[in-house]
Amino acid sequence: MEMQAKLAIHSIGLKAESNSFQELFTAYYPFVVRQIMRIVKDQQTAEDLAQDVFLSFYHTDRSVIEHIPAWLSKASVYAAYNYLRSEKRRSERQERVAAEQERSTPSSEEMWLEKEEIESVREVLAELDERDRTILVMKYSGFPYAELAKATGVEVGSIGTILSRAKKKFRSIYKQMRGDA
Repeated sequence: MEMQAKLAIHSIGLKAESNSFQELFTAYYPFVVRQIMRIVKDQQTAEDLAQDVFLSFYHTDRSVIEHIPAWLSKASVYAAYNYLRSEKRRSERQERVAAEQERSTPSSEEMWLEKEEIESVREVLAELDERDRTILVMKYSGFPYAELAKATGVEVGSIGTILSRAKKKFRSIYKQMRGDA
């Protein structure tokens, strides 16, 4: 019985607290919206931010607040400026992403030219003998001279000369294919 009485008293206290919040909300909501509107200049955003301010107010211990209108005013201004800062950061982020996509996304013409260039290189490589093709592909894939020598079965000291000759053959065949004789 004693427990039920404590629960009933606690329940009445919660109702009184929620009623006082409801009264404060009704009384100060237009004031908070106006405070925010002075900064953000958008009614819908101001109303959303006002709800956030009152949500924060609801979760704050009101017994430590000396002057409720001043607290609400300060919280409104902070919420509005935080919103503007976050919108500015979001906008800058979107601009950076758009610029990055613009730079990294080649046009269809560029993609076609690159594809054609790759095909030309493959045709030239097919014209070379096996050793020259292997040495060029491995060198431009990042392999060191020691690996090139091992793969082709020649001395490490000869790799530079063989590589130079293979490059010269490649250029010659490439120019002939393009008609740059």
